Amino acid sequence: MMSIALKMLVGDSAKYLALVFGVAFATLLMSQQVSIFIGLMTRTANQVLDIREADVWVMDRRVRYVDEVEALPDAALGRVRSVEGVEWAAPLYKGLAILRTRDGLINQVSLVGLDDQSLAGAPRTWLSGDLEALRRPNGMVFDVQGAALIWPEGDPLDRVGDEVEINDRRMVVTGMADASAPFITFPIAYVRYSEALRLAPPSRNTLSFVLVRAAEGQDARALAARIESQTGYQALTWDAFAWRSVQYYLTRTGIPVNFGITVMLGFIVGAAVTAQTFYLFVLENLRQFGALKAIGATNGQITGMVLLQAAVVGSMGYGLGVGGSAMFFTFVRGGAALEGFYMPWYVLAGTGLVVALIILVSVFGSLLKVFRVDPAIVFRG
Repeated sequence: MMSIALKMLVGDSAKYLALVFGVAFATLLMSQQVSIFIGLMTRTANQVLDIREADVWVMDRRVRYVDEVEALPDAALGRVRSVEGVEWAAPLYKGLAILRTRDGLINQVSLVGLDDQSLAGAPRTWLSGDLEALRRPNGMVFDVQGAALIWPEGDPLDRVGDEVEINDRRMVVTGMADASAPFITFPIAYVRYSEALRLAPPSRNTLSFVLVRAAEGQDARALAARIESQTGYQALTWDAFAWRSVQYYLTRTGIPVNFGITVMLGFIVGAAVTAQTFYLFVLENLRQFGALKAIGATNGQITGMVLLQAAVVGSMGYGLGVGGSAMFFTFVRGGAALEGFYMPWYVLAGTGLVVALIILVSVFGSLLKVFRVDPAIVFRG
């Protein structure tokens, strides 16, 4: 019976391919768009996730996400260091600056100033140079994807040693690092904290964040609460601050709605094409199903045949869809726009469940028609 079911399925190649295409299209659209959405939302918190040395971030109470900076007074660093349970606390500067290359090109960059002594928050993956590149006089390190935006011609690593200018001050590119791309795709320029203060516009307060490492055995959430109560500043664990940055973009932008509409369209189109084509496929084979019932096939056996046909269509379409999505992310891996984007395993699993739902909905309507077929249809003209 199962071999008959397969012959019936592939016998009409046009409808078979239409069924597979409908499932493949829905799978591709849903898995690709959901993966891009997850990658985009992760980017909103990448600058927090990259700094794994810090257990707690301390900031002004008005700060809602990582790209919104309200500077603290310099005295805040000492106050945080005095809280019990703090192993160390380091300053972090974050701001925007206009960079001018020796070729006369102008770019806005995200300027990150790291603690002069500990260099807490420095990149972990180096493509040219090392931590000493940040300690050199007038040294500046770029993330390689951002450098490719500044110098689109040639290899960004060849720019190590070039001179650049920020606010009429000369700096030297001393290294290149591989950092996670931020949501706002400005190139990231790392310098020492003292250099950042020299490059930044004059301001009364310049301390963007305080990075805190909890002492051994100290709970990070309890330490954050203690810092808040004793200093009056906002203190969040690194994961809470990362999630808050994600939530800000989820609730304040149209990104979730736009991606949600695309994913829903993929589901609707896939379900509509698959259900309609599968239903027509069953209608055109009613005489064959009637013949099977006439020779004694039960509804259970026919259900198994239809489910087998649906399983073949679903697995073929799902495989082609996720394969196409995987190829997409493989081809765009080197581009700055989608750098770091990939298809997580839970997207594969979730898409598989949705595809199974589409197939089951399609099969349900078809089976009702098969159950009601009169075996006498075989003898009618």
